[in-house]
Amino acid sequence: MRGWHTWRAALRIARRDALRAKGRSALVVAMLALPIIGVSGADLMVRSGQLDTGERLTRLIGAADAAYRDEAEGRPLYQSPEADQVYWREGDDATSAGAGPADGEPVPLEEVLPDGARAITERTVWGLDVQTEAGIGFTALRELAVSDPLAEGLLTLRGGSWPDAEGEVAATEAFLAESGYRIGSELTLPDLDVTLVVTGAYEIPGALGDSELLTVPDAGLLGPGTQYLGWDHGTRYLVSRPGGVSWDEVMAANDSGWVVVSRQVVTDPPPRAEVPLYAQQLDYRDGGVDGEVAAVLVTVVALVITEICLLAGPAFAVGARSSRRMLGLVGANGGDRGQIRAIMLASGVVLGLVAAVAGIAIATVGTLLLRPWLEEQTGARFGSFDFRPLEMLAIAGLAVMTGVIAALIPAVTAARTPVLESLTGRRGVRRAGRVLPVAGGAAFLLGSGVAVVGGLQFDSTSVVGGGAVVAELGLVAMTPVLVGLFGRVSRRLPLSGRLALRDAVRNRSRTAPAVAAVLAAVAGSVAVATSVAGDEEQNRADYSARLPHGVVAVEAVEAYHADLLDGTRAAAEDTLPVDRRVDVRRIQPGPENCGLWSGSGPGCGYLEVLTPPENECDYEKFEADLAAARAAGELPEELDWRCADASGSHMSALEASVVVAGPDLLELLGVTDQRAVSALEAGRAVVFRRALVDGDGRFRLGLYDEDPYLESDQWPDEDTLPEPDRQVAFPAQVAQGLTDDDGVPMSIGLDAVIPASAAEAEDLRLVDYASLYTTTHLPDSAEQQQFNAALKEADGGAWVYIERGYTGDQGLVLLVLTLVAGAITIGAAGIATGLAQADSEADLATLAAVGAPPRVRRTLSGLQCAVIAAMGVVLGTLSGIVPGIGLRMAVYRQHQEWYEPLYDPFGTDAPQLFVAVPWGTIGQLLIVVPLVAGVLAALLTRSRVGLTRRAG
Repeated sequence: MRGWHTWRAALRIARRDALRAKGRSALVVAMLALPIIGVSGADLMVRSGQLDTGERLTRLIGAADAAYRDEAEGRPLYQSPEADQVYWREGDDATSAGAGPADGEPVPLEEVLPDGARAITERTVWGLDVQTEAGIGFTALRELAVSDPLAEGLLTLRGGSWPDAEGEVAATEAFLAESGYRIGSELTLPDLDVTLVVTGAYEIPGALGDSELLTVPDAGLLGPGTQYLGWDHGTRYLVSRPGGVSWDEVMAANDSGWVVVSRQVVTDPPPRAEVPLYAQQLDYRDGGVDGEVAAVLVTVVALVITEICLLAGPAFAVGARSSRRMLGLVGANGGDRGQIRAIMLASGVVLGLVAAVAGIAIATVGTLLLRPWLEEQTGARFGSFDFRPLEMLAIAGLAVMTGVIAALIPAVTAARTPVLESLTGRRGVRRAGRVLPVAGGAAFLLGSGVAVVGGLQFDSTSVVGGGAVVAELGLVAMTPVLVGLFGRVSRRLPLSGRLALRDAVRNRSRTAPAVAAVLAAVAGSVAVATSVAGDEEQNRADYSARLPHGVVAVEAVEAYHADLLDGTRAAAEDTLPVDRRVDVRRIQPGPENCGLWSGSGPGCGYLEVLTPPENECDYEKFEADLAAARAAGELPEELDWRCADASGSHMSALEASVVVAGPDLLELLGVTDQRAVSALEAGRAVVFRRALVDGDGRFRLGLYDEDPYLESDQWPDEDTLPEPDRQVAFPAQVAQGLTDDDGVPMSIGLDAVIPASAAEAEDLRLVDYASLYTTTHLPDSAEQQQFNAALKEADGGAWVYIERGYTGDQGLVLLVLTLVAGAITIGAAGIATGLAQADSEADLATLAAVGAPPRVRRTLSGLQCAVIAAMGVVLGTLSGIVPGIGLRMAVYRQHQEWYEPLYDPFGTDAPQLFVAVPWGTIGQLLIVVPLVAGVLAALLTRSRVGLTRRAG
């Protein structure tokens, strides 16, 4: 009973002390509540974003009992109960339903529907042209009787009304925003030659960003042949059947090539033994828990607790100093150390409970208010608001636990303080220990070494992560010493700066945890940002540009494109920001009306690039050498250049591998080899593959009167390919130095550029083929739509390609990381500054008494906040780069181990290590965040302070 009475009294004293010092208590509650807001808000958002089975089925099949789709045209198949895995049957085997065309006779829906079923039809075609205010855009068109009860839940009307007659459509909000239309507007579908009225705006709950139009099924817009205008997404049937569709009925439909999503089956799936797909061992989903994800979650929770304790601990320490007289009176009246400790720990319980209630309440309200914005950002509507009391109770317990942990060290310190020292208010003199910084330095070196060596020698990110955590904890332990080192620069600062920095150094027990908290937040963000930046750099390097950045290629590929070439050029020149134009011709073996692809036919001939016999790759020898190298566990240091050159990339914006043009084409393509330019000016061919030039320096072409590939049952190889009817040879120069604007080697897929004089000298037929344009800037969406409209007016158009370069998608990730780290930094620095003000009232009163102007208080507050933020950001940046680089090394090792057993010079290139420092993120953290923190602290601080009597 004595223990209960002790804690009861301690809780009453802690509650009264918290009410008496409202400002300090508010700071502690704020620090405890901030992570609780984040954790509980994340829990509410994740849980609300996770759809239950009923919600998922509503978005997938509406209110129907099942959805039927013909996937195999009569060919039997296997499917999983949720129809997320489908395989065609191959006797006792099976292949993926996306592997190729089905062979069989389609089975009508009426023969697979169970008795008593009713069905409505839904059909969607993507990629249809639509007239917009700027020009021509692309959209999907869906036919569905949306007013039918079976379609309820598939779409959500946001304004206006659903279409109910021919000539009416509803449009998604994404389409209206992109096209410039609104409800009541008239729009035109040029491909269908119809004008429609927009009657309403709607959204697709699971795909808010999709551009789509909706019409009634009997409008006749998606008739026979419409699939050739876009990408036919196919037809499915929403089915209603009393009692639902059973698993046996689903399997019966599978026998006829139909895939079925059944509400009854998904809600109550059959045993695995009754699913043929599982019996064939075709289930490739991993149902286990990802150990790495679990480790990350545990680490995040641990870091959250550490973060709270680092900042809340000094707040309790300041509170203990502010309440030292009260604690001294408890000791003077017979209170023992245990009771004093209980009072301080009770403060953690009381403030933790307040923080838990406030944090969960704020998170709940904030989630409700931010829900529409969050749904827009994720591109999908959440499900029902999911507040789980047990999880919220666990989060509240986390707040109380961390409050107690944060108060533990101040409680022990307060209990050990002599009663006389507490009553007089003297702090005494304490020397900083040396053991903790030395141990921290050793941990930092050890952890950094483990992270780096782990990245170089192992392929596990866990080793790198473990080393990074040890290094960061070591740096946290060294923070008091590092804060003291920062104090040495104070003599070079003006008055307010010297006061701020010296106050931070003098009160390291308050400053060091705040700096460590900022360090931890910034280190994590910089580590992830470094890894993301390296991944972005790798993606950029892997991107293969077809042309220099911004170049527009207009090309006559098909035979009918030749008649559209001039119109396409005019459209490009009228609507796109083109600058310089280079015309290109090609060699045509047959009549001029023959194309490169399907336009070729009997009598069109064929052009073959001939490889000199001495430059042919001996594939058998090469494969034998490669097999021997694999058996020896090593890769060949050098490759036969003839084999490597033969496997070069041929991805190009120009389909013709040999073109006829002048030196201006080489300049546009970025060929910097002056020898190649001079050769072309002198009438010699320029070749981009060394293996195509023989020992005499000549490049050869073979011309066939008939295409040898046209009537062959199988693709002819080098041995079966007949001799060409005619051969021509050109003196040639091999070009070097083909790179894009960023200096990355570029393969445009051309074999050779031949000057017109050389081609005409050989009496070759030349036809107008393509034009390449440089641009003043990349065409934006409006210019692209105007260009599409101009092409439509020109009765279509030739083949067009615009090289937009690599477009990364990591900018948002880096921005979020910067914002999160910045918010934590500003919050931690602000709270530490508030504690400093609460702890330094007497010093500020002394400054006012000796005549310091009022602005000194405001300036001092701002600089205190900026100093803490700057120290934490600098140390966090140094701490975060090491694990970020280690993670990139670990990823490289994983790719290397995957690549070595499968090494093939004709396939994937060997992996490379890409490390990039996110200078933008680091710059914002180093400069912007401390500046913002200091300005906010200065603006929120009162300039004047009342004079108080100093004790002691």
